[in-house]
Amino acid sequence: MLVEDNEGDIILIQDALEEAKILNNMTLARDGAEAIEKLEKIVIENPNNLPDLILLDINLPKKNGHEVLEVLKGDSRLKQVPIIVLTTSSSELDIFKAYDLHANCYIIKPVEISEFLRVVSKIEDFWLSVVKLPKTSA
Repeated sequence: MLVEDNEGDIILIQDALEEAKILNNMTLARDGAEAIEKLEKIVIENPNNLPDLILLDINLPKKNGHEVLEVLKGDSRLKQVPIIVLTTSSSELDIFKAYDLHANCYIIKPVEISEFLRVVSKIEDFWLSVVKLPKTSA
């Protein structure tokens, strides 16, 4: 799942994922409230179809990334889904708060397009190819 409100970043992330040629079924939420709503709907209607990974921006409308983290990591049905904060904020306060709310990692979006694409490719490579993620709750 991608939680991002910047159209340019959405396109870059989708392009990077396509270039990596790893099959994925991405759900998009353009604000924090929409992300929470979509995930709660999945939990109720099809709990075996939770996302393998959530890419979360901090600076979002309606509910910011910290609020989304707090809700998701506080929900026993969703807390095991890895959440990668991918944001432009380099604020130490934002970084500390994200980890305090149990983000799995915090990545600052590079400014250069080529570097941005490389970072997204590395995220996908590590989190979807190297790491073993749970498929269902135990």
